[in-house]
Amino acid sequence: MPKRLLRLSPSLLAALAFVLASVVMLGISFAAALVIESRSAEVVQSRMTEAGMTWVTVETDGLQVRLSGTAPNESARFRALNLAGSLVDSGRLRDRLDVAPASTVAPPRFSVEMLRNDDGIQLIGLFPEQPAPGGLSDADLAAAANALAPDTEIVNMLQKAAYTPPETWDDALRFGLNALKMLKRSKISIAADRVEVTAIADSAAEKRRIEADLRKAKPQGVVLVLDVSAPRPVLTPFTLRFLKDETGARFDACSADTDRARAVILAAASAAGLSGGTACTVGMGTPSPRWGDAAAAGIRAVAALNAGSVTFSDADVTLMAGEGVSPADFDRVAGDLRAALPDAFSLDMIGPKTDAAVQGPAEFTAKLSPEGRVELRGRLVDETQQAAVTAYAQARFGATKIYTATTLDPTLPDGWPTRVLAGIAALAELHDGTLLVRADRVEVKGVTGSQDTRGRVTQILSAELGQGATFKVDVRYDEALDPLAALPTPEECAATVHTIMARQKITFTPGSAEIAAEAGPVIEALAKALADCPGLPLEIAGHTDAQGSETGNQALSQARAEAVLIALQGRRVDVSAMSAKGYGEARPIADNGTEAGREANRRIEFVLKSAPGEAEAADGAAAAPAAGPGGATAAEGADAAPAEDQSPSLAPQEKTMRPKARPDQPG
Repeated sequence: MPKRLLRLSPSLLAALAFVLASVVMLGISFAAALVIESRSAEVVQSRMTEAGMTWVTVETDGLQVRLSGTAPNESARFRALNLAGSLVDSGRLRDRLDVAPASTVAPPRFSVEMLRNDDGIQLIGLFPEQPAPGGLSDADLAAAANALAPDTEIVNMLQKAAYTPPETWDDALRFGLNALKMLKRSKISIAADRVEVTAIADSAAEKRRIEADLRKAKPQGVVLVLDVSAPRPVLTPFTLRFLKDETGARFDACSADTDRARAVILAAASAAGLSGGTACTVGMGTPSPRWGDAAAAGIRAVAALNAGSVTFSDADVTLMAGEGVSPADFDRVAGDLRAALPDAFSLDMIGPKTDAAVQGPAEFTAKLSPEGRVELRGRLVDETQQAAVTAYAQARFGATKIYTATTLDPTLPDGWPTRVLAGIAALAELHDGTLLVRADRVEVKGVTGSQDTRGRVTQILSAELGQGATFKVDVRYDEALDPLAALPTPEECAATVHTIMARQKITFTPGSAEIAAEAGPVIEALAKALADCPGLPLEIAGHTDAQGSETGNQALSQARAEAVLIALQGRRVDVSAMSAKGYGEARPIADNGTEAGREANRRIEFVLKSAPGEAEAADGAAAAPAAGPGGATAAEGADAAPAEDQSPSLAPQEKTMRPKARPDQPG
């Protein structure tokens, strides 16, 4: 019997079709929601990253877009919300962003800048409203500035803030105020941890004195930065005097307008027989751009005479024959000099003496004692000149230190008063000495504590006596009278460091930057020597051999240089102007192919940064191990070579071609 086919009613079929369509549409909707959700999160997160807002995290829940994270400030939070709102509908956004709490406001940096010149003093900066107990207030500072310049109005632009000043603020402020008192043309910038002094000194000697005094007075914990300039002196008149006699060739005074002119003058003097070094001041005031050529021509004339002198006072030139010069030779040499001098110069010639008779017995003398007392004896023209000479001497030496015992002689030669006053002015430059004035010459003899005095005495006599006048200067320098002689120069300090380093090596624990115990004595010796050299601008340079990697050697040399710097600082050495720098293996001084060479290359160097030519020497790949006055070197010793420095070594010229260490090699 055949089965009967089941027949579904039309209404049932319609219901089934509707259910099936609903299921399909629901699946499509769910899939679309997943796509929209994933795409929204991806787009928003990408744009946040591009805008630099990496602190935003984007999550989705259905069609909702949730933003979470901590914004650095409220403004950043709003920028993130606005950016997200431009990408998705704002109704879909959910703000879960936090804002970082505001940080505590840092106290202000108190600082004062004090400017001083001939017009007065200016005070600018931020001052604590309430100074520390016993400290200076802004009113105290203004009163001190007013006392320094009572005839000018102080410009006070100090502001105050109600914060507690740092511990070293008052020490730095008092130090800066003392510097202002010392320097009439200066800018003093003061902070609690730093004082910067910019000033102008009248001479190189004053510059050294100022720098030494300030470094000595610098308080602990305060960095001192000095920029003291010493402009070239103005020489009036521009003076040069070169002579040659039985004692040899020498300068009584030497001036030059440029370094080139100075080199030309000294070269001519050396060729004329001058031995040893001499001071030749480079100053301002030259009467001609050809000063150096003219001076060299005059020096060559004296050399040709073999006895005599040449004196330049601005453009006035005097050539004088010495003992034993024949008239014929003098005329020849003088003619050559006249032709060689530039047009701006005039020549006066004093030939050999044919009559040795002295022009009368008249003379005037003055004696300056080491205690500063002056005795005036001899002849003067009349009472008027006697009063004038006494008054002038009292003005130069002090009213209570002059003893006058002169006589009157109206027959004295013309120009006698001028010669006497010029001699007294020259004598005032000495510590002690004598003056002799005669009809045919003026002689100044004595002792000084300044190396510039001989030149100054010559300038005075040359200017006051006039062209063609005869005078003699016999001034001896006594180092015991020089207040600057006891101050070591930077070059002398560096030479002391070199001597210490040459006696003993600085060694380190192998493989580290720890200074070995046996190196303690050399560190102590360096600290003791540098105590007399505050603010010395030294570079402590560390070097290694070529073993190991370049990066490892560079880091090791830097760490060792810094270890030496810290060791000196721990022994109360002023290291404010020092620096530590590691050069690694870049500057060998010996062959890295031998153990002795590698040991020499492992070293610490002290380099005086301001020494002439030091920078050029430092740039060479094979600088000398002992740098002389400008620097000091000591090898670190074989035990200083760490395990990282054990790759095969090459000669310095092969250094740049050395292959890099393999990953499995040390360093």
